[in-house]
Amino acid sequence: MGQDALKIKANTFQFFTRNPQGGRAKDINPDDVAKFLQLAKENNFVQFVAHAPYTLNPCSDNPATREFAEMVFKDDLERMEMLPGNYYNFHPGSHVGQGVEQGITMIAGLLNKILKPEISTIVLLETMSGKGSEIGSQFEELRQIIDNTQLSDKLGVCLDTCHVYSAGYDIVGDLDGVLNEFDKIIGLERLKAIHLNDSKMPFASRKDRHEKIGYGTIGLEAIIQIINHPKLKKLPFILETPNELSGWKEEISLLQKAFA
Repeated sequence: MGQDALKIKANTFQFFTRNPQGGRAKDINPDDVAKFLQLAKENNFVQFVAHAPYTLNPCSDNPATREFAEMVFKDDLERMEMLPGNYYNFHPGSHVGQGVEQGITMIAGLLNKILKPEISTIVLLETMSGKGSEIGSQFEELRQIIDNTQLSDKLGVCLDTCHVYSAGYDIVGDLDGVLNEFDKIIGLERLKAIHLNDSKMPFASRKDRHEKIGYGTIGLEAIIQIINHPKLKKLPFILETPNELSGWKEEISLLQKAFA
């Protein structure tokens, strides 16, 4: 991943800790870790983001699914300590009819089991679009998870531009207002990373469909305002657009030229 990032002139990247649909993670070779740490140091990489599998749902009504979430979460955080000081991002989960409050209680319950004072990784709650019974589409829900987590200093937020736009936060017409609301409810000091995506769907659609930068309903002008906003511009930006390496390279080039 580090070499691929260099090929497209990126200084950060995101990777899945295992297959996005779950399963066993590959064994880690300590030599590979050492080589990557040296590569990152030599090329001034900023924090990178590890992403939990999509199937991780700590607030499922299925005990086996919750057990899988606990196993994966624990294993991933242990692995992340080989690359200290980085981020582990996860979708908070879907309450599948149990209710938002119950879902939040279960998510915080898992975090209280897994998080330890000695870990250096910051766990990121991702903002969600609100489809189905997803938790995390409203800033207040993320705040409740944080408030119910004992080691809340280990928690941050990853803001996904497609998701918040679909959830009804107008980052196109009122970016300052959205950031002020985030600051009031959660605190901008907890905002650690941005998933920078355009959207195939209209505003407040509550649907999660990423689009290439400048080809969606958010649009290039708004994306450029986001990357240059004084409260955001120093954060790591991660592209999750529907592209391959060549497409991401073009988007990075476009965004770097527009970055003031």
